[in-house]
Amino acid sequence: MKKSAWMSLMAAAVLACAVMFAGTAWAKPQETCPIMGGAINKSVYTDYNGKRIYFCCKGCPEAFLKEPDKYIQQMESAGIELEKVPAKPQVNK
Repeated sequence: MKKSAWMSLMAAAVLACAVMFAGTAWAKPQETCPIMGGAINKSVYTDYNGKRIYFCCKGCPEAFLKEPDKYIQQMESAGIELEKVPAKPQVNK
């Protein structure tokens, strides 16, 4: 195989790997409440647009639901990868 063909093949493989793992390799899980900034309690959450958002206390989901897109955008801009909602959406307060 010629050197240029080999280099093209390697570049394509690297690009394919980068695309496959984009968004997952550097994303971090949600650890803080988007409302109060405290540590999350995994038993207090709400599901919104296919994403599960955790909170620190039972009062925060109500505040979140007033501007959910704002809080989701803030978390995702910070590199937080929100969990996907399990097969059946639910709210747990």
